[in-house]
Amino acid sequence: MTRPQVGDFEVAIGDILDALIDDFHERELPELVPRRLEMKWIPGKANVVTGMRRSGKTWFCYQQMRLLREKALPKERLLYLNFEDERLLPFAAQHFQILLETYYRKFPQFKNQSCYLFLDELQRIEGWDTFVRRVLDTENLFVCLTGSSSRLLSTEIATSLRGRSLTTEVFPFDFREFLDYRQVALTSVRNFGSQARATLQNLIAQYLKVGGFPEVQNLDDDLRREVLRNYLDVVILRDVVERYFVRNIQALRALIRHVFGAPATRFSVNKFYNALKSQGISCSKNNLYEYMDYLTDTFLFYQVPIYSRSERIRRVNPKKVYIIDPGLLEAMSFRMTEDRGALLENLVFMHLRRKKLSPGYYLAGHGGEVDFVLTGEEGGRRLLIQVCWDLHEPATRKRELQGLLSAMKELDVKQGTIVTWLDEDSSNESVQIVPAWKWLLSAP
Repeated sequence: MTRPQVGDFEVAIGDILDALIDDFHERELPELVPRRLEMKWIPGKANVVTGMRRSGKTWFCYQQMRLLREKALPKERLLYLNFEDERLLPFAAQHFQILLETYYRKFPQFKNQSCYLFLDELQRIEGWDTFVRRVLDTENLFVCLTGSSSRLLSTEIATSLRGRSLTTEVFPFDFREFLDYRQVALTSVRNFGSQARATLQNLIAQYLKVGGFPEVQNLDDDLRREVLRNYLDVVILRDVVERYFVRNIQALRALIRHVFGAPATRFSVNKFYNALKSQGISCSKNNLYEYMDYLTDTFLFYQVPIYSRSERIRRVNPKKVYIIDPGLLEAMSFRMTEDRGALLENLVFMHLRRKKLSPGYYLAGHGGEVDFVLTGEEGGRRLLIQVCWDLHEPATRKRELQGLLSAMKELDVKQGTIVTWLDEDSSNESVQIVPAWKWLLSAP
């Protein structure tokens, strides 16, 4: 097959863009479940929407489009392109100018009016940052970018847009959005009658099983698990193996199996390296550190350090690892954990992460562990949260309370919280025991 000449290729791209613009303006915006997130438009700043694949970034963009349309903005002043559309391959940085020329040729009357450009999965195009910076400087355009890699949030945005971006991280549905999807209306998030309690206890059990990825909400169990496993395969192959040229796929998959089998636990590269070695799997420690960073970069994993003011202590102690969604944990046939407390702890962490909080775990002087220490801005008031599936056994209740109270004393914290599956007790002024469904609805 003869390779097209550059001129012919650019003509073809222009025709493709022309058709894609028409297609977008012809289609109705889809009906959707509004996400409990906000995005503000500020002149001169790009909005960046990040998150794991299939978590709802594109639909969140549609939500912003619908809000703009509700303000009587003509749809022609909106433009959406998805750079995973095979018709745009191979798109390169020099073709962005053709995009602008094609759009303004079709709508010259909008050249001096504010228009909104939504660019989906933009991280695939090298040089996108230069284009966005130029558009912010020279055109009357608001720009929204999406990407499935946290590098779009951290390294690339920080260095390329130099503080000229606002970031919104989109996650799978949280518990409240899970209820929204099922059209469960709450008259209060603090006071619940017996019927409401029973309903919410049932629904949080469903949430722990199904998770929050929008696409799988109405699928039967077998199909849901298959779809979620496919999500994971795409993350492994496209976002890690292809992007970072990983060749040791056996070690990478072994690492993923290990983390999924032991969520909410401290992960030691040294111990895992020795475990791989005993299985005859060759992999360097440096590569394992890199693989963990790659998987964190795709939003699949989150790593939480020990809470300490000492940088050395934070560096030498292993981090705890959490998974983005309980449905993914349930779907993995190789999941080995039956530790329901770990699954609940994972749920609590993801709620904190959605709130843009950065907890650490704490090891008390007597050897007990507190799952989450939260510090307010500028060293403000600390919060301690312990997670335990149930406190029915006296020994368990004593251990969890003593661990939390010891940490409260060491850190000079007046109140702590224990999140459980169903237990509730507010008789102790210092420690509140609250069931997860209530905590997820009422926690700040």
